[in-house]
Amino acid sequence: MAGIHLKPIEKERTTQDKVYNQIKKAILFGGITSDEIFTEVQLAERLDTSRTPVRAAIQDLVKEGLLVSIPRKGLTVRKITPEEQDEIFLLRSAIEVESVKKLTKEITSPEQLRLLKLILKQQEEALQNDDAISFIRLDHEFHLSLTRLANFTIIEQVLNNLHNLTQLMGLKAVSKLGRMKNVLTEHTQIIQALEEKNPELASQAILNHLEKTKETLIMVDNS
Repeated sequence: MAGIHLKPIEKERTTQDKVYNQIKKAILFGGITSDEIFTEVQLAERLDTSRTPVRAAIQDLVKEGLLVSIPRKGLTVRKITPEEQDEIFLLRSAIEVESVKKLTKEITSPEQLRLLKLILKQQEEALQNDDAISFIRLDHEFHLSLTRLANFTIIEQVLNNLHNLTQLMGLKAVSKLGRMKNVLTEHTQIIQALEEKNPELASQAILNHLEKTKETLIMVDNS
């Protein structure tokens, strides 16, 4: 078999995958708002497909916490209440401050921060391409990487569980003019603090970043 040279066949996405991605994109980027109530039948008609892949996609999105079922009415996009928003930022602040503190002690080589710099570069490209979907995905990966590099396995899982709720908030945050560019600046400051191995500076950088994001969300909610 070593002499046989074949390229792996790329697996085509199924209809269910395409339906799931279409609906999720609409949820995260305003194509479906939390003020709307809709049904499985309506989605199938708009997507010009059968109800089977739509039903499967909806079940996944309900499990992920992005959609909420309303008895005898239909479905709606989950709303994050101000109280839930406060809880999410409280959890993230506690988790990520400890992560960067530990990470400043774990760093023995600049190579360890190469992943964060690569993500930052990809975010810059997403900004240039006006690709908010990739930007939010990469933002999540940046923050997960902080806990991963600090070897906080359980904490990484907790942060990952907040992913979908953070995504719903992230949409509103990046929709604010200039916020994506500010995020890049704040991520750069976090990396610089880590390079200096300064736990106080790193803690302040991550807290400032999260606080700025929270302030942006409040501004968007009140506008």
